[in-house]
Amino acid sequence: MAVEIGIKAILAFIMLMGALNLAGLLTWVERKQSAVMQDRIGANRASIFGIRLLGLFHPLADVLKMLTKEDFVPRGSDRLLYTLAPILSVFFAIPAFAAIPFGDAIQIGERVIELQVANLPIGLLYIFAMMSMGVYGVVLAGISSNNNYSFLGGLRASSQMISYEVTLGVAAMGIVMVYESMNLQEIVRAQGTYLWNVIPKWGVLVQPLGALLFFVAAMAETKRIPFDLPEGESEIIGYFVEYSGMKFGMFFLTDFLETVLLSCMMATLFFGGWQVPYLYPEGFHFPWGSLWSMPHLWVILLGIASFTLKVVFFCWLLMTIRWTLPRFRYDQLMRLGWKIILPLSLINIVVTAIFCLR
Repeated sequence: MAVEIGIKAILAFIMLMGALNLAGLLTWVERKQSAVMQDRIGANRASIFGIRLLGLFHPLADVLKMLTKEDFVPRGSDRLLYTLAPILSVFFAIPAFAAIPFGDAIQIGERVIELQVANLPIGLLYIFAMMSMGVYGVVLAGISSNNNYSFLGGLRASSQMISYEVTLGVAAMGIVMVYESMNLQEIVRAQGTYLWNVIPKWGVLVQPLGALLFFVAAMAETKRIPFDLPEGESEIIGYFVEYSGMKFGMFFLTDFLETVLLSCMMATLFFGGWQVPYLYPEGFHFPWGSLWSMPHLWVILLGIASFTLKVVFFCWLLMTIRWTLPRFRYDQLMRLGWKIILPLSLINIVVTAIFCLR
């Protein structure tokens, strides 16, 4: 039992450090990527002993700046709820990573270790549950700040997140029906099979409409442009408009953590997770009969690298869209969610059910 707990603690530490560091790095990526797209240099002033390292020290400078800023609390606000709101936002974003498989099982002696913090039979449902709880942090921030603009931002955020969480769950049901499981590790392993013994049976190929709808709903769930109506910096209605210092930083970190989490889910559900085409436990085995054997450890490391690259790609794609499209109006946002995306998700379920029953 002690060994099992130790292994799980190590896996949790690896997943936590990976998610937090990638989320922190995305603050630099957002600046540099927007600079490249707008023909600017981007953040490059922060340095250590004269070394700027392409601006990579800016995330560290941001943390130091927010830690040393005044911890401002608005007059008339509910101090307890005001302080609790950013904590809840981060708290419910982090445990969701526990159900994400980042590699295949590895065998050490007689012990088989799943490269997943919690191999839950209902892992997909668990992630949706954690994501839905994050709404409370946003709502409490808007209500407890004693600011009408914050209150409006909190209302916008809660209605948007709840609306698109429905579509997010419905769009993922097609994957559950095709692979007949809500265990994310089993879903990834099922994507290791092949259509006509040639094409990997990835979720995006068997559920193309579901993948598109899930990705759009994921963008809305992260509250980023073109779906950043809850923040709306140009309208000054952000639910965290009264927050400063590290409390604001926690909301900022939550947005990037959600970006990483939903990138992990896109890679896991629709793009094979840690699967590499034609890679088996003994090595590469191609359809034309060629076999390229390699040590099992290399196979595991290739799987982890594959998952990491897919997640990084979707993080980059979300950033690119964020600096490309304009913001929706709020009525357009809700119309898109309830009148277009959700009905298409329901149609996708019906069509998938017909094909599954044939």
